[in-house]
Amino acid sequence: MAARSIAASRRLLLILTTTTVMMALLAGTTSAQLSTGFYSTSCPGLDSAVKQAVQSAIDGEKRMSVTNITRSTRVGTDRYGWHENDLIKLICKGDNEMPQMYMHVFLGAHTIGQARCTNFRDHIYNETKDIDDAFASTRKSDCPSTSGTGDNNLAPLDLQTPTVFENDYYKNLVSKKGLLHSDQELFNGGATDALVQSYVSSQSAFFADFVTGMIKMGDITPLTGSAGEIRKNCRRIN
Repeated sequence: MAARSIAASRRLLLILTTTTVMMALLAGTTSAQLSTGFYSTSCPGLDSAVKQAVQSAIDGEKRMSVTNITRSTRVGTDRYGWHENDLIKLICKGDNEMPQMYMHVFLGAHTIGQARCTNFRDHIYNETKDIDDAFASTRKSDCPSTSGTGDNNLAPLDLQTPTVFENDYYKNLVSKKGLLHSDQELFNGGATDALVQSYVSSQSAFFADFVTGMIKMGDITPLTGSAGEIRKNCRRIN
């Protein structure tokens, strides 16, 4: 299972990398202004090709769809050891088009899918005050303490129903059974405890807020025309 997951991840990474290179080359050979339909003429099949390739990767590994939703969240917290407040500052800076509460709502996507041992090892071994002892012991059985050993072993993000989208994710947090550090930070004696409790009490409230948040994210205003640029390297200004 782990090997198949890694293979699917690598295929998707190759697809997206190839697409990025193609976009960079096209951007470097044209003087057109940035717009939402920029590639409709220079590469009209790009959108559909990427969509088909991503769908193929998801068909091969179902948790890829969840990874796409939550990738920025996981990278911004577990990889760098940031706390929840750091994540909020990162995503909600600038013109604050996305209300902060929706960042907490989006973490609810962790009600589906799995995570690699390397992403939750520190949480289950070194954060004893923030995790249920029995839950930590269960996860340790498939995640050795030594880095480099069992790094790709998988565990469900939602212990009860890892393939069903519902509010058990938040119930797990109240029981200190959040698999990732970033998950448990949502219910750890802070300002977001009340929001977690509200979703535990009302699954429909979680569903409604998740839908609203996704719509708001889709409505975030992109930079167009002379206000922005298409980067040849996403990490650097041209």
